[in-house]
Amino acid sequence: MAGPLPLGDPAPADGRLPDGLPVDATTPFSAYLHVPFCRVRCGYCDFNTYTSSELRGARQDEYADTLIREIDLARAVMDEACAVRPMDTVFFGGGTPTLLPAGDLARMLRAASDAFGLRDGAEVTVEANPDTVTPQVVETLLDAGVNRLSIGMQSAVPHVLAALDRTHDPENVATAVRAARDAGLHVSVDLIYGAPGESLPDWERSLDTALELAPDHISAYALIIEDGTKLARQIRRGEVPAPDDDLQADMYELADQRLSDAGFAWYEVSNWARRPENASRHNLAYWRGSDWWGFGPGAHSHVAGLRWWNVKHPAAYAQRLALGESPAAGREQPDQQARTLERVLLQSRLAEGLPIDDIAETHRERVAELISDGLVDAASALRDRRVRLTLRGRLLADAVVRALTE
Repeated sequence: MAGPLPLGDPAPADGRLPDGLPVDATTPFSAYLHVPFCRVRCGYCDFNTYTSSELRGARQDEYADTLIREIDLARAVMDEACAVRPMDTVFFGGGTPTLLPAGDLARMLRAASDAFGLRDGAEVTVEANPDTVTPQVVETLLDAGVNRLSIGMQSAVPHVLAALDRTHDPENVATAVRAARDAGLHVSVDLIYGAPGESLPDWERSLDTALELAPDHISAYALIIEDGTKLARQIRRGEVPAPDDDLQADMYELADQRLSDAGFAWYEVSNWARRPENASRHNLAYWRGSDWWGFGPGAHSHVAGLRWWNVKHPAAYAQRLALGESPAAGREQPDQQARTLERVLLQSRLAEGLPIDDIAETHRERVAELISDGLVDAASALRDRRVRLTLRGRLLADAVVRALTE
């Protein structure tokens, strides 16, 4: 279960944006559609997701209609604020979006498109569990306007999948990729490294298997132990070992080497694309601070510096919308210091780098120290006035952020 919602100011029942909010209609706009359902809760996961036994008053077969009510509310709110603009990206995340019938996902996408419009060439992504992808599902998604599938592979090694409580059949990853490819969709695969019992050869096998699939994009995330998860409790009880930082660093370096040798380029610390146009434009919208509306229980939104978040449980979410009320639980407008911290935190992770002028003046002199320590590329800093991480800097990205903000 996900952790508690942030503290913030109360959100108005009608969802109205504050008067005078400095909306810029030229800022790219995206939509995130959260589908909070999973067959099994993975031991490492702290996302806002629910198995069938945890729904308590909410129904999967009514979910699409419920979320469409929030889309209708969003259009009215954005209309009033003169903030409506076509969507540059749409992302169905979860949970497992493909646990819903593909027709439900299509209806949700159509409602969002009717409300806001889609720019020509918009990126529309659906996350998928390999076991839920069939040619029929892919065809329905394609007909609806989906053009990218993000497949949760995580590992090619059975004992690693078991350690993560992943229940999909590893053989179905190739089947899912082939179905997406045959339909003409772009394909991304997600990997996780550093699971209990995973060795460097295990990780190498997963990388090789992923590359054999010839995807357009690969994400590789170090396993993070989140409080409140099953895996955190197992580690605390001594049942499984905690992730080894040195081993995870070796795994990251191996991933970067293998992916680079295969023609992939990193564009964010944990993401590699075969070509620049294969980078996840939706995630780039987050990292660059664009505007987005997050639909669904627990989803977060950002417009013109205002942030808000929805109630977490699907039943509470459905009840609010059935009453004609906004599902927002709270909101905040971060001050300049908080916005600077966030900009450094996110943009420093990108290959394009962070403009030095975006760093507080009191901290700019530290860029020279980071260059001396081998964490920041000297040529990029001197020639382009941008903080661009070296490979060592990517391994120590959190330390770079602390140096530039604390």
